[in-house]
Amino acid sequence: VVTTVSPSQPTTPSPIETTPPPQPTTPEPTIPPTGRIAFSSARDGDREIYVMNADGSQPTRLTFQAGDDNRPNWSPNGARIAFDTVRDGNWEVYVMNADGSGQTNLTQNPYNDFRPKWSPDGARIAFESNRDGDFEIFVMKADGSEPTQITSNTASDNCPAWAPDGTQIAFVSARDGKRELHVTNADGSGQVKLAENLTIDDGCPTWSPDGTRIAFGSNRDGNDEIYTIKTDGSAVTRLTFNPARDWG
Repeated sequence: VVTTVSPSQPTTPSPIETTPPPQPTTPEPTIPPTGRIAFSSARDGDREIYVMNADGSQPTRLTFQAGDDNRPNWSPNGARIAFDTVRDGNWEVYVMNADGSGQTNLTQNPYNDFRPKWSPDGARIAFESNRDGDFEIFVMKADGSEPTQITSNTASDNCPAWAPDGTQIAFVSARDGKRELHVTNADGSGQVKLAENLTIDDGCPTWSPDGTRIAFGSNRDGNDEIYTIKTDGSAVTRLTFNPARDWG
């Protein structure tokens, strides 16, 4: 899944869960206004963050640390990249300038924080963290201040994804036994399950640019395939049909 953003000018805690929940095999690349793609690669040993032109030319390594750097996500104006890294011994959310300079730890705590996603206005970053015991969705300001937990239950909530207008966040939750799609207002109110799935798992969500549908992977038909669903939970539509596994 490739995320396209709008043009602009660059300008002694309790036991820690150390294994993140299930994730896509291939981290998602993202494209900024300048047409470059950010991605993670293990081509030099461990996973590092790279950028390249949209045609694949001029791949440039941005991170040079021991420990994996993963899941880069461009700020809406293309000036910065958020990513998660285990360079400090646990997963933390970092941000850096688009050229790799100014790498800064935003979360700075002994728990695991990862999968950062910028809000459409660039003012906030959603992420997941197990700082309360299991994985929950948090939102913080883009400078790392005011982290706010917006989900709270005894099961994991993962994969936050902002609606294009910034008013809602889609995520997956295992609160009812299986990983299912949910939507919440950006302040954590109005949490709604989009589809009832008692025996299967739904994967990480991605909003359509017009905000009317959400794409996701699911094994609801016995094989991992790509689906879309309306934001009110109706009109689930299967898009892929093959014996191999398809992920979002």
